[in-house]
Amino acid sequence: MGNGDKVLKSACVRFGILGTQVTELARRRLEPLGLTPKQVGLMAFADSEANTSQREIASNMRVAPSLVVTLVDQLEELGAVTRERRSGDRRVQEISLTEDGRKLLADALAVARELDDDLTTHLADGDRRSLERALEAVEKVPALLDPAG
Repeated sequence: MGNGDKVLKSACVRFGILGTQVTELARRRLEPLGLTPKQVGLMAFADSEANTSQREIASNMRVAPSLVVTLVDQLEELGAVTRERRSGDRRVQEISLTEDGRKLLADALAVARELDDDLTTHLADGDRRSLERALEAVEKVPALLDPAG
């Protein structure tokens, strides 16, 4: 096995390739809803128990704050989110889902569940649970939690 094959078998390269492929599948399936995977991610954070300022969402998504501004602008045009100044600190913009946004997020969840099923249908139940546990463990890797890596 040459070095190229070894690189292609490495977890980091495989995660990268799979991530690109899954993102493209999600993009195609979300398209009828008028949404992108990043927009859905932002909406999910805005709907979660996590902090919901633009800056906090950018940090949680591991993207530039300017991208979150653009995504919020797009989602505001769709009527999916609102942006309000935080009462205790007017410099902070809080992002909230509208009723239309909650409906879109529910539709996106159905797309995500269907895609999850399609991606894991060939796995036995025990293997699916193992995959879920492995992904949860990888998400907690300190290098992934620290934006500086």
